[in-house]
Amino acid sequence: MPFIQFSAVWRRGAGAVLVAVCIAAIGWSSTVSAGTNPRYAGIVVDVASGEVLYNDRADEPRYPASLTKMMTLYLLFEAIERGSLTLDDTLSVSAHAAAQPPTKLWLEAGERLPVETAILALIVRSANDVAAVVAEGLAGSEPAFARQMTDKARALGMRETTFRNASGLPDEVQVTTARDMARLALHLMQDFPGYYDYFASTQFAYRGKIYRGHNRVLTRYPGADGLKTGFIRASGFNIATSAVHDGRRIVSVVMGGFTAQSRDDHVIDLLDRGFARAALMDRGDWVAKTAIFDNEPAVVAHPAQPADEDPIGQLIAGLDRQDAGTVGWAVQVGAFSDSSQARALASRAAGYVDAAGAAPSVSVTPTENGQPLFRARVIDLQENQARQSCRNLQQQGIDCVVVAGVGG
Repeated sequence: MPFIQFSAVWRRGAGAVLVAVCIAAIGWSSTVSAGTNPRYAGIVVDVASGEVLYNDRADEPRYPASLTKMMTLYLLFEAIERGSLTLDDTLSVSAHAAAQPPTKLWLEAGERLPVETAILALIVRSANDVAAVVAEGLAGSEPAFARQMTDKARALGMRETTFRNASGLPDEVQVTTARDMARLALHLMQDFPGYYDYFASTQFAYRGKIYRGHNRVLTRYPGADGLKTGFIRASGFNIATSAVHDGRRIVSVVMGGFTAQSRDDHVIDLLDRGFARAALMDRGDWVAKTAIFDNEPAVVAHPAQPADEDPIGQLIAGLDRQDAGTVGWAVQVGAFSDSSQARALASRAAGYVDAAGAAPSVSVTPTENGQPLFRARVIDLQENQARQSCRNLQQQGIDCVVVAGVGG
């Protein structure tokens, strides 16, 4: 696949900056091979705007593998917050926990494990014996804990997730989706901000031994600060990760990698593209010919949320947004330096828009950032019309994004 070059305009500080960006568009075949991999699923979300930037099979069932431990940690953090445990408490190791298959700390039945060590062992070592220790410590048995995990998943809006154990070890009934895992990652950040830094840990010491982690993205990608990797044969290589660039946070989940290396390469590629896409969407100034993601879906560009609002809450709500019956949506086909060129493409795009029997309205408006650019849009649509129209336009080779909150 060739390099894709595009220009973007966005605000940085008090002035507008015109930035030329090149994205090395790494093909799926060199990373996860999404097009030919039945286990693949991926999602990229921008916390600041509350938008899904990329979605490929994010709602199809997948095996979570050790991403399961994110929920185990959620319930452990919850127990600490309500005072049932402290970081200095210890948990008893049962014969059941000690018998769990690797990866593990090789705990022995009868010993006791500090709670803080359990947190680090789950994140860094992805220790299956420790997951069972936590489950039994909080619920009495691992099956009882798995029921609590599933109940909590439902309470958090993870409607497609069922847990059967605390570790992610193989179980054909234990399934989730990339979207549900993104939602869980966001809740961990929002609900337990005081514990989120643990997910950036790359090693820990226990009884004189140093344990190093599996999450290479933390050291390979600048700004990456968590969360978790996972693997079983049925799932392939999974990862949920978050990174921050210039104050903007993006969360990405990839499931079904062929190898840990290809999974990591792919999620790094998605993060790069996600930051570029999010920058283009600032203030709605999306520029034509910017196919950042292969086979990318229509992306909803909302105005940036005020700084005093809850961006993670906005995103969690955005994952479930259903405004298909509300007029005020538009299809944007580019931003151009020449207004007549913008109008010509908008008029052409209008021919592919289903406006429910009414003639679609064309809008050409100047951007508000000091640059001589004009947005080309077809406006006054319902959400479902806008999304279908953008798909129609993409089939005709016309780039587009779906924009919310736009009227005549």
